[in-house]
Amino acid sequence: MTAALRLQFLGGGKMAEALVGGLLSAGWAAPDQLAVVERYPERRDYLKTSVPGLGVADAPLAATPTLVAVKPQDIDEALTSLRGLVPGRVLSIAAGITTARLEAALDPGTVVVRCMPNTPALVGKGASAIAGGTLAEADDLDWAASILEAVGIVERVDEPAIDAVTGLSGSGPAYVFLLAELLADAGVAEGLEPDAAIRLANQTVIGAARLLDESHQEPASLRANVTSPGGTTAAGLASFAADDLAAVVERAVRAAAARSRELGAG
Repeated sequence: MTAALRLQFLGGGKMAEALVGGLLSAGWAAPDQLAVVERYPERRDYLKTSVPGLGVADAPLAATPTLVAVKPQDIDEALTSLRGLVPGRVLSIAAGITTARLEAALDPGTVVVRCMPNTPALVGKGASAIAGGTLAEADDLDWAASILEAVGIVERVDEPAIDAVTGLSGSGPAYVFLLAELLADAGVAEGLEPDAAIRLANQTVIGAARLLDESHQEPASLRANVTSPGGTTAAGLASFAADDLAAVVERAVRAAAARSRELGAG
């Protein structure tokens, strides 16, 4: 099995599961060309059942390109487990963990690429950014991009920008979910039944996102298209402006980016 493996995942959580599904759907690999290293027996059993033929193990394999999909607090243990195994290439999606930190913990000569994905990868609509370490060349970035493109779009950035990506698209889905939640709550305050308010709010977010994707227009243009002078949308947007929504959003992105830097420094 080892000779045929194209990639192993160190960590078998939701993001790894999404990437496995995306790679299989895209034809990037067959199930027996992928392996997931997972510490929890229950999760290993689930992965074996949900993806027939997938390699599942409790320890990483040698000489196998590796995607590190663990939480930042688990990164040191994960990287230690790879020492001496000469993976060749390592793609890390651990938030905040720098390429310098990855390189220092891995075997000399290991090529490192850092990535920041987001949870819409679970439905094939992810947004990721990648940055290479000191040894990463164009073909290494192509390799990393080919993995992540199976579940969405990929931007190539310089590593300092990864923290900004974390604040924008990495954490961004939670901001959108919060907006849907707040829209529903406001609808209830205006007299809607809770279930109806939730359905309307969710579909509004879904519909707006699909229109943004399929119309190929800028967000500002789409906003202008639905904002008649003196109309209801104009009144709502004026309220946002009065409360300086732009500054609120900027502070949120900045706070998430700052936390990403803190995680990397730790």
